[in-house]
Amino acid sequence: MIRKLIQGRELFTKELNRQYHITAAQLNCVLALYENGPLPPSQIAKHMMVKSSTVTGVIDRLELKGLVIRARNSADRRIITIQLTEHGERLAANAPPPIQQKIIDGMKKLSDAEIEQIVSALTRLTNMLDVQDLEVE
Repeated sequence: MIRKLIQGRELFTKELNRQYHITAAQLNCVLALYENGPLPPSQIAKHMMVKSSTVTGVIDRLELKGLVIRARNSADRRIITIQLTEHGERLAANAPPPIQQKIIDGMKKLSDAEIEQIVSALTRLTNMLDVQDLEVE
């Protein structure tokens, strides 16, 4: 069962790369900007639930692809915001939802008891693996 989840994520990632030439993390960043407008990197990190250092690399790669730009809009030139380019806007409007959204949509169809069973089982699994605040780039 876990293998199927991993395979699903890998297939989603391959399809994203093949069709849109971006990674899942890059898509999450683009969608955070699309849904919230220009944001500083620290706020993007919160939306993506990753560390700010992770977002810096994602933004660098998106900037190279022409999907985002760094803007210094305030009197304090140290403060930057990240915003989508027209190309980034088009990508966000046409890209598939992140894989997490598919899971959320599927879980909405389950009963409270079924959701509790899933949460309980996943909690046990993560405790067995001693998983602590891991993030994926």
